[in-house]
Amino acid sequence: MQKNNNLSRDGLYIDSAFTPGNAANLVRDLNFDGTIVGNVHAQPLYIEGGPNGPMIIAVTASNNIYALNATTGLVIWSRTDIGPPVVSGLPCGNINPVGTIGTPVVDLASRSLFFDALIDGTTKKHFIYSLNVDTGATNAGWPVDVNATAMYNGILFTSLVQEDRGALALVNGIVYVPYSGYNGDCGAYHGWVVGVQINNPSTGVGAWATTASKGGIWGHSGVASDGTNMFVITGNTSGTNGVWGGGEAIIRLQAGPFWTGMPTDYWAPTNWFSLDQGDTDLGGVSAMLIDVPGANPSQLVLATGKDGNAYLLNRNNLGGITAPVAQLSVGFVIGQSSATYRTNQGTYFVFRASNQVKAYKITATTPPTIISAWTVSQSGQGSPWVTTTDGTNNAIVWVVGAQGDGKLYGYNGDTGAVIYAGTDVMSGTRKWNSGMAARGSVYIANDNKVYAFRVPAGTPTPTPTATATATSTPTATATSTPTATATFTPTATATSTPTATATATATPTVAATATATPTATATATATATATFTPTSTPTTTPPPTPTSTPTATSTITPRPTPTPRSHGTPRGRPTPPPRPIPPHG
Repeated sequence: MQKNNNLSRDGLYIDSAFTPGNAANLVRDLNFDGTIVGNVHAQPLYIEGGPNGPMIIAVTASNNIYALNATTGLVIWSRTDIGPPVVSGLPCGNINPVGTIGTPVVDLASRSLFFDALIDGTTKKHFIYSLNVDTGATNAGWPVDVNATAMYNGILFTSLVQEDRGALALVNGIVYVPYSGYNGDCGAYHGWVVGVQINNPSTGVGAWATTASKGGIWGHSGVASDGTNMFVITGNTSGTNGVWGGGEAIIRLQAGPFWTGMPTDYWAPTNWFSLDQGDTDLGGVSAMLIDVPGANPSQLVLATGKDGNAYLLNRNNLGGITAPVAQLSVGFVIGQSSATYRTNQGTYFVFRASNQVKAYKITATTPPTIISAWTVSQSGQGSPWVTTTDGTNNAIVWVVGAQGDGKLYGYNGDTGAVIYAGTDVMSGTRKWNSGMAARGSVYIANDNKVYAFRVPAGTPTPTPTATATATSTPTATATSTPTATATFTPTATATSTPTATATATATPTVAATATATPTATATATATATATFTPTSTPTTTPPPTPTSTPTATSTITPRPTPTPRSHGTPRGRPTPPPRPIPPHG
């Protein structure tokens, strides 16, 4: 129902069908139709529980939205009338057409699909849509015109220079959409996160943006969350004169989105300014939340940047501009999503670096460290995802040779040994994209076609979808005059055929305002009804209570369409070739 399966963005799918023996004999389903129209930059989503049976959601850059039968690949419904994508007139970029690029998110409780679409016209505009996932009909009150509603500290959202590459997230009744700029780094764009209350789209719009120009949120997984707070990673900023303005950083946002400005809620490396000057984005890969039992701290957030370094931070107290908890030079990465998993041999994270797939372990020590586990060579630029049969056993890392050999591969999560080496060459693969697993099947969405691969012999035993590895970390906002207390009591919703059963959904009873002091009282106790090895839920550890006043608010009200602004002088942003790994310390 969302990018990388869970809010933590761990990319972990629990499915008892994916034993090493079954995985080794995976077969492409040639009877699966999967025909769609348009280029695909987003991950497909798998949904159960509706009147049409299990289905696959696929979206294309032509603003075409599809629901396909998960067995036959035939269209259940489609929307090709959302609006024309943008094919010309942008100040720069390397994606054409530009329509729906980021991976959508589904709310099972309301059976709603949420996505961002850039629509051409006299004024090019981003719209956030909500459709009924069973019929494709537009839900009442949607879409939301981002140009007309999003503003932060006097900064106006301008669709012409903003792109949604990253995936959307749905947290406690608010859908969050991240934005970057375009390849070429042109115009006065900012890194943005726009939040829309799903039960109040007309006025319930909030936003946060980098104070400094640029600072885009580029990573494919977009917004990560521990169930309470949201985490994003920003890229290079400009015009700062050495005064940090939100770039090259991990940012922790509270509901709204609201940012306290406290050091507990951001981290940037001490050399952030030199990273800015070198166009060396920290946000090469999206934030991913990792829990490491036995480590201190154990609740972590990972960043892997264009500088070739992996950074681990304490996600309950990011620390401001300071040294990280752990750091290691791991190789050049950009744009993709990573994955994490745990076996009886340790906790791993895995990503692609050029034509290699790399796995590293995080040690259960005080403090934790990063050590190399395995590396395999593979042609392409696809992002990995992981299956296990019960949460820890039989871990298999899956990855497509996107824009390379076009084949699907599976690797032993502990050793990197090849378990599955696909022979089917898929066409229309796109860099940084990933597939997903459900019910003994792997689904991969490429340009104009969705592919399905099946384990042999019959229907697999139902297993619950993996729960997020991240632990919810409620935080109190910085002190100011309260106007409301946002109290959330999520309840788990289990579908009758549990693939994604424990999706907690709650709607705040008030609009979150940045001037409020919401007391974090989230006490979610989601319970999966499926009996097949659900993952355990770690305990909650609140971070320190901030004591200073926040630097900015994020309450948004609709505004008139702004007059055009200067977008500055474009500057080059070519993707740099692999380069020598810098030293770490």
